[in-house]
Formats: sequence, C-alpha cells, structure tokens
Amino acid sequence: MFELVLRADEALVEPLTETLINALNALSASVEDADAAGPREQALFGEPGVPVARHAWHHSRIVALFAQEADAQTAAALLVAQHGTHGLQLEALRPVAEQDWVRLTQSQFQPVAVTESFWIVPSWHAVPAEAVRVIRLDPGLAFGTGTHPTTRMCLRWIARQATALAPQWTRVLDYGCGSGVLAIAAALHGAQGVDAVDIDPAALQAARANADANRVALRCCPPELAEGAYALVLANILATPLRVLAPLLSARVAAGGRLVLAGILERQAADLQQAYAPWLELSVDDTEDGWILMTARRGA
Repeated sequence: MFELVLRADEALVEPLTETLINALNALSASVEDADAAGPREQALFGEPGVPVARHAWHHSRIVALFAQEADAQTAAALLVAQHGTHGLQLEALRPVAEQDWVRLTQSQFQPVAVTESFWIVPSWHAVPAEAVRVIRLDPGLAFGTGTHPTTRMCLRWIARQATALAPQWTRVLDYGCGSGVLAIAAALHGAQGVDAVDIDPAALQAARANADANRVALRCCPPELAEGAYALVLANILATPLRVLAPLLSARVAAGGRLVLAGILERQAADLQQAYAPWLELSVDDTEDGWILMTARRGA
C-alpha cells in the first residue's frame, strides 16, 4: 500500500479527489485541513439535507491510497504537471506500514465515565474498579461509542432520571439506535419493552450483539416496525432529521412520557423548539462542548 499526499487550494479539492478515484486507480481519497492545529485552522460543519457554504478548507491536504507504487507515481506526475502552478503541491509519496488495524482501532476507544459509577467499557478493556453499572460495548460498524458529547449527555440523563422514572419506562424507543448504547443503558437502568430502531442493517446487527453482551433484551428492528406510544423516546441523531421527524417522534410519546433529543448544536435550539411546538414544549436540559440535550414531557 502506498500513500500520496497532496496540498491543494480549495478550488482544486473536489476535481482532484474525483480524478484520483475515477481515473487514477486510487483506492481512497480523504481530505483534511492543512492548517490544522495552527492559528489558521478552520471548522467546517455539514448536515444531511443542509447545503454547505464550503466543501473544503482554504488549504487542504488530500491523502490518496494506492495498491501499487507505480500507480501512485503516475498520479503524482500527472496531477503536478496539470496543476503544479495553480495551487497544488506534492507533499509525500511513501509506503504505508503494515498495521494491526483491529488493535489500532481498539486503542482509540477507552472506558468512558458517564457518572462516577456508570461506565461505558469497550469489550476488550478491563472494567474499572469504580464502575458499578457497566455497558460493555463493541461499536462494530455503527455510531455510538459513548465518547461523543451528545451520547454522554443522553447517558447522563438516563442515569440521573432512572431512580425516579425507570418504573414508568414500560416501553422505550431508541430511534436511530446505532450501536444500541442508549437502549442498553435504559434497559440496564430498569426499562422494559425497549425497541432499538435504525435504518442501517449494520447498526441493528451491532445493537443486537451489544445487547447480548450486556444480557439485556432489546427488540432491534427497522423504524417502520416501531408502533404505538412509548413512555420514553430517545433520538440522538442530528438537528435536520430531528426537525423532519418532529411529527413522528412526538406522536410516539405516551401521555406522561418523555422525549429526549440530542445531536443538536446550541445555535439550533430555537429551530427545534419551533419544529416541535405544535406537539411538545422542548427545553434545554444539558450542554457540553457546544452541543445541547433537549427534553420534553407530554402531559398526563
């Protein structure tokens, strides 16, 4: 495996990546901020369904992988010849060292303390001594390791509310379950009848495996199979799909039930409140690193 590293101005990024993949035999092409960790670092945010103002950084680094060194050399020569005087520089062409990718991936996930006694612990790690309640987690190909602020806030809410509310959680819906971590947390805290739904078959597979590993009962299924009302509805997705799903998710909340939403930036709070206003009154319940947790309760 060989790695070709190019530094490109913003206007070149999209055509270069398309050429690398479609015409020059690159196995993959990733783009990162060439000014990262410096004073000119920029943040680019995007969301499904929302047009982005910019598709690349002012100075971007393109990293392309090739199976053969000759293909990487040919690509470098052609692209530099075409664009070398118009904002493209060759930074490196080098072999990629063989890696134990499973071990490398696992090393990136450490145990996460949700509260002092409630922890998310990857399946390959020892359980910390202070952990009283534990989710053993292997994310597989699904989102949800417990490390992102949105997931942590949902887990904190479940842990803090469970003493008072868990006896009422006779039906729980985790909409967009990913690895199943929220559904499993609810079940470990006493919830019954937990449905974990996702449009991604890989997520459902991961959720089933994680439920088995934690010895909890979940019904993992596509969203269309989740019917009726639930005492607790959890959805950690993104603001745009949450807005689109407002009628559906609101209709799933039973009388006296709770709705918990995450994947929302602070600046998106008013937009979500407006979207859900015909059915429920959302309020900000928690904040972390620019993200917020929003909750609502349906009247009895």
